[in-house]
Amino acid sequence: MRQIIRHFTDDDLYKFTMCCAVIDNFPRTQVKYQFNDRDNTIYPPGFADELRRQIEMLESVVITPEEIDFMRRRCTYIPDWFYSFLKGFRYDSRWVTVSQDAAGHLDIRFEGSWANTILLEVKVLAIISELYYIMTGDDRHFDYTDYYRRSYSKAARLIEAGCTFSDFGTRRRASFEAQEVVVRAMKECGEAIPGPGRFTGTSNVYLAMKYDLTPIGTMAHELICALAGMYGPQMANHLAMEVWSQTYRGALGTFLYDTYGWQIFSLNFSEDYANMFKGLRVDSGDNYAQLDLIVDKYRSLNIDPATKQVVFSNALDVDRAIAIRQYAQGKCIPSFGIGTHFTNDFPGICPRNIVIKLIAVKITESWPFYCSTCKLSEERGKYTGDPATVARFLATLHLPAPDSLA
Repeated sequence: MRQIIRHFTDDDLYKFTMCCAVIDNFPRTQVKYQFNDRDNTIYPPGFADELRRQIEMLESVVITPEEIDFMRRRCTYIPDWFYSFLKGFRYDSRWVTVSQDAAGHLDIRFEGSWANTILLEVKVLAIISELYYIMTGDDRHFDYTDYYRRSYSKAARLIEAGCTFSDFGTRRRASFEAQEVVVRAMKECGEAIPGPGRFTGTSNVYLAMKYDLTPIGTMAHELICALAGMYGPQMANHLAMEVWSQTYRGALGTFLYDTYGWQIFSLNFSEDYANMFKGLRVDSGDNYAQLDLIVDKYRSLNIDPATKQVVFSNALDVDRAIAIRQYAQGKCIPSFGIGTHFTNDFPGICPRNIVIKLIAVKITESWPFYCSTCKLSEERGKYTGDPATVARFLATLHLPAPDSLA
């Protein structure tokens, strides 16, 4: 079977910015990750074997001078030493274990240096998603000519409605070709329609390079989860804001706040950080209720929320983005990161509902044990981590336990 991932920067920008921050602040930290299929999918026979082979093929994928030159031009906030690291970086399939049970369920785990394994997540998810359609034969029904037309139409509606938006769809795309069609269609639409909205770019660094766009992204829940495992969840957001500001000095200033819910983040979001970060990202919960909480918090700090950016990225489609934009107008500077709806929206196809999350961490390799961690976003369906860890974190943060844990 053909190699699915063939370019080193066929990845989301946030994995590179996170990797840089990890090396800068936690160069010896070790981690464990675990795959979670929220739909409990039955994968075709032999899927694990082919996935393992695709992961082994990543060992041949290295960054090119062209990719480094592009990132230097467009990602000026990344320090130059990081490119020396990327030049020498090699994937190692021994960091990954893959198995498939008799029923067809997948078990995937990563373990190793945080600085190394952090660059696996998005690539492995993209491989799983595309490989599933190849092995089930669903990919034979993908009409990319029609997909271009529909992607162009989506962009036109968003631009005409005044939405500022970007593609966030690498992780659960139907295929690399599907994401490329989206990016090409939306760029061409943006050039043809003058506004008032705008297509700002893509999270995929390789496609941003190919189509001369801005790579979009900042950080992930992973950073806060790791800090919570090492130091406790009460101040994990505060520590993450401190780490991020030390590495990027005000650049990449959109903070993802929902790792442990609004309540504890709000206590950590002091006036200095509220002024330093240019905005927040809403990735779970009710988009409207979350925006109201954000607006009230900024006002309580005597900051005009209309000067702050709020990035919405929670299960969006075109209709939802337009409706949120209408509600948010005048309250903040809204923008939208849209993923699966852009890159996995073929008729009759059900996108994979899959994630890979950090579940354990130790601050240095010399420690004899890991500390477990979890994610407790604004939607209980998005909780990750083993039940005992989830219950412990909920109790620590004085949050109610869901019925399944009560």
